[in-house]
Amino acid sequence: MDTLSYKTISANRETVKKEWVVVDATDQVVGRLASKVAKLIRGKYKPNFTPHVDCGDNVIIINASKAMFTGKKETDKVYTRYTGYPGGQRFQTPEQLRRRPDGMDKILRHAVKGMLPKGRLGRQLIDNLYVYNGTEHLHEAQKPKAIDINEYK
Repeated sequence: MDTLSYKTISANRETVKKEWVVVDATDQVVGRLASKVAKLIRGKYKPNFTPHVDCGDNVIIINASKAMFTGKKETDKVYTRYTGYPGGQRFQTPEQLRRRPDGMDKILRHAVKGMLPKGRLGRQLIDNLYVYNGTEHLHEAQKPKAIDINEYK
């Protein structure tokens, strides 16, 4: 038996094949959508997944404004941010954030970022996420393929 054929292949920046995928967020629950998108961005669904390398796909989320929360999270959940000044802590619910033009972008980015690794790699991976409220996006030149996010676990 040739033992050299059983070497573990570790991906690196040059050997990774990154793809562009489009995910439709219509009638999707925010947390469940975010966990599947985080796995796509990380590359966990690929057979050559390597934990310390950006080997995931570039994900475009369309119809983000049609994503939903379950239960009473729309009014009871609170997002906290800090302005940097004394007494500058600000609180917003998803209902208030949705009224802003970039509100759903902030909600989905916050959810996905919390599911990515903390540190340099996680900060690099979040740049592979693109969120749009409508069906139009700016990445037609990359020829993204549309996937059904419900097929992933």
